[in-house]
Amino acid sequence: MIIADNETAVDLLYYEAIARTVVRLVCEKSDEPLSVGIHGDWGAGKSSVLMMVEDAFAADDRVLCVRFNGWLFQGFEDAKAVLIETIVDELRRKRPASAKVAEQAKKVLRRVDWMKLARKAGAYGITLATGIPHPETIKDLGTAARALIASGANDVTPENIAAIVEGSNEFLREVEEDSAPEQMHAFREEFAELLERAEIDRLVVLVDDLDRCLPETAIETLEAIRLFLFVPRAAFVIAADEGMIEYAVRQHFPDLPVATGPATYARNYLEKLIQVPFRLPSLGYAETRIYVILLLVLNECGEESKTFKKLAELAREVLRRPWKGPGLDRKAIETALGNVPTEVERSMELAGRIAPILADGARGNPRQIKRFINTMMLRLAIAEERGFRDELKMSVLAKIMLAERFAPELYDAMARGSANTGASEELAALEAVVAAGPTGMETKSADGKESAPSTEASLPDWPNLEWAKQWAAIDPPLAENDLRPYVFVTRDRRSVFGAVTSLGELDELVAKLQGSPLQVKQAAAEIARLQSLEAEQVFDALRAKVRDTEDLTQEPVGVKGLAEMARQHPFLQRPLLSFVQDLPVSKLGPWVVSGWASAFSEADVASDFATTLKGWADQDDNKPLKAAATAAMKLSSKRKRS
Repeated sequence: MIIADNETAVDLLYYEAIARTVVRLVCEKSDEPLSVGIHGDWGAGKSSVLMMVEDAFAADDRVLCVRFNGWLFQGFEDAKAVLIETIVDELRRKRPASAKVAEQAKKVLRRVDWMKLARKAGAYGITLATGIPHPETIKDLGTAARALIASGANDVTPENIAAIVEGSNEFLREVEEDSAPEQMHAFREEFAELLERAEIDRLVVLVDDLDRCLPETAIETLEAIRLFLFVPRAAFVIAADEGMIEYAVRQHFPDLPVATGPATYARNYLEKLIQVPFRLPSLGYAETRIYVILLLVLNECGEESKTFKKLAELAREVLRRPWKGPGLDRKAIETALGNVPTEVERSMELAGRIAPILADGARGNPRQIKRFINTMMLRLAIAEERGFRDELKMSVLAKIMLAERFAPELYDAMARGSANTGASEELAALEAVVAAGPTGMETKSADGKESAPSTEASLPDWPNLEWAKQWAAIDPPLAENDLRPYVFVTRDRRSVFGAVTSLGELDELVAKLQGSPLQVKQAAAEIARLQSLEAEQVFDALRAKVRDTEDLTQEPVGVKGLAEMARQHPFLQRPLLSFVQDLPVSKLGPWVVSGWASAFSEADVASDFATTLKGWADQDDNKPLKAAATAAMKLSSKRKRS
């Protein structure tokens, strides 16, 4: 029913070509230090590429592959030490019977201990110089004190306390014995010797989820990688979004100039560390269509079915040169499978209809496409459990979900209009305009009489009207369907596409944006580094919170967050204005007239908001709103004159 959204070695996108290229590069440069970057947005398939690289080396006993997920070690005191210790532990597990490996591993780990001591020494040095306890010293001395007290009152003596202080002095002396350059040079030599004793021809470290880490953790991990760039036979394959890593660099080194020459310092830092970058491309229409077909068949038939295996093999051949030929067409499928099974037939038909908009709306992101398919299958399963699955057509549901995901104003209008009879007049008008073409044509009403031609002037002023017309042209038409069961089964849309429960790592940000104005302001930098898809998800979550508020006389929780999202991501200004305009005028409090100036910075959006403000000032159903809007317009007029 649901396709797991985890990294997988089942290659539906022919990413194996990228993985094989990485493997070949690592093997060709086997005696040299190497760093390879696998770049792409969240959900692009970077983790799957790493898994394929690991599988390719699995049978080679003289190659050690180590998986390191920086996100899992978030919060550790020293990410650099954790990474090195992970590599050494894997080497010892690779050669458990070797005494030479165990002995050399101890030497390397002693160097790691020195790094930890050096880090703490800085904290102790600050304490000794200023007399102000550093958090590190408070933590360590507190641990020592608790252990001493726990041993019994008789042990708490001046001598024992003096011993703790002397231990701190010894700690500082031990760190000062060797300089950092000497330690780093010795570490590289001893680690190279460890690889030699372990009879490892190539160490391949696969670093994942680095772009999910806090800036400090990300930089510490990158610094550990830099330490290995002079160690022969060590290769790092780093999966990360370039933009997120550059943000981490800027946060960690805030005093650096923005740029030097044609590139920023953050970009130069990243390019210095990553010698060979691979960028995972977004899916185009052909790839999206094939991906949707494979997901649907996988969902229905299972990974081990002959139908899916043969279809996946055929898709891989097509994806070698997706620009050539008809793609995954009926003739090719008949040749490969002997016929076109019913489940493949349905999948091809549906994929052909929704792939164009899905490819554009999801921006070619495989995770977003998979999420769409999973949501659709889950809703059909719920309808089956409720007993009305036979009333739903998958193609109709998919089309409605496209509007739900990419044009919420259109979906809301369709849902409201079909509440009583199951038919939406606005939707019927939209489909009539599209069917009539550019010249318009007469249509017949329900009683058979000729009616005036449908024109665009008869349509609602949707901000995404051109998209809506493209969507309406997709088969099947919806006006002839009872939309109530579809609206019912998609009424959970906020919990699927926008609610906090579905946002995973963005939960914390959504919570901040529902907080005080100060919390929202402090989250501005975090908002700015969101990818467009993530920004849409957070925006949808906040909009759902506001929409569900019963009392609109007071400012709902999340409004300040919506405004900040639009400030940082201007493409959200139009959806925000549409949402504000859609709020029930009779229930609104005076709060709604102010606070949008910087949120609606785009000239056309600001002009449309001014028109909305005038409408509020002219209406008589809500006196407090009328007074507030009138006052806001006068204040704006004074500012313009001054």
